[in-house]
Amino acid sequence: MYEWLWKKQAVSFDAMTNLSVETRDWLKNEFTLHTFEVADRQMSNDGTIKCSFRLHDGHLIEGVLIPTETRMTACVSSQVGCSLTCKFCATGKMDRIRNLEPGEIFDQVVYLRKQAIDRYGIPLTNIVFMGMGEPLLNYANVMKAIDKITSPDGLHMAADRITVSTAGIAKMIKKLADDKVKFNLALSLHAANDVKRNQIMPINESNSLASLMDSLQYFQKHTGKRVTFEYIAFNNFNIEPDDARQLLAICKKVHAKVNIIEYNPIGDGQFSRADEQKTNQFQHYLEKHGVVAKIRRSRGKDIDAACGQLANKKHDEAVIAD
Repeated sequence: MYEWLWKKQAVSFDAMTNLSVETRDWLKNEFTLHTFEVADRQMSNDGTIKCSFRLHDGHLIEGVLIPTETRMTACVSSQVGCSLTCKFCATGKMDRIRNLEPGEIFDQVVYLRKQAIDRYGIPLTNIVFMGMGEPLLNYANVMKAIDKITSPDGLHMAADRITVSTAGIAKMIKKLADDKVKFNLALSLHAANDVKRNQIMPINESNSLASLMDSLQYFQKHTGKRVTFEYIAFNNFNIEPDDARQLLAICKKVHAKVNIIEYNPIGDGQFSRADEQKTNQFQHYLEKHGVVAKIRRSRGKDIDAACGQLANKKHDEAVIAD
């Protein structure tokens, strides 16, 4: 049973063909396998595949397959909705309905891995927890899912190919360190001072940059792993020379690399993508001062690729239909 569920990823008891018919019938009568169905799937001109998954209780989550020249990455969700209300995020406009179970996280990876093979003939290389929800607020289930994903009895993927991204919960970052995790950690930073970060990420009011830097230093001391700062470049907000200097000061405290991300607008007009020249200047300043900084071009620009967009869209369609 364990092998069928986690190693062979069976989605029905009938698929467990080395069990007797009588046993399979008994299992069907006594137990339920919670699987999801694909509610919507969009494919971008750049090859990105965005999926909306309908769970057994009708709620929607998202998963994305992101192909590049060097990687095939699955971006998965950890919660239905989110409670953190980040101003630039479509998921932040949804309520947090519930945490995902380990199997629901695992199944996203299984589906996107199959898409990678079927569509591109290339195996999945990386997994990022950057979809809907805050992974560290679903800590136990995320850890169990990663255990199944990395286990030889599961998908047997390398832990250092997995990145968990957090909006910043200091005490849970320290718990990751105490648990001596093998996967990578990314912090969704997006602003290099508390005033600006408070404006766009309310979680910062209870998890200041000072407390986050302390927790990241603790994480690095106990794991030896370099942290990644995710930094969305917003027009007329966080990409000025002062912002670059403040970010550099943070990077000197924590051994981190920086991913500068093109903003994928969510349609409310509140934020827009930063000027390309300013973004390049921002990157060059960091690199000139010894920080590894890469610009990550927005993927899936021609589809509902921003986090939460597709699930929100499908939810709105369902409400209108009702």
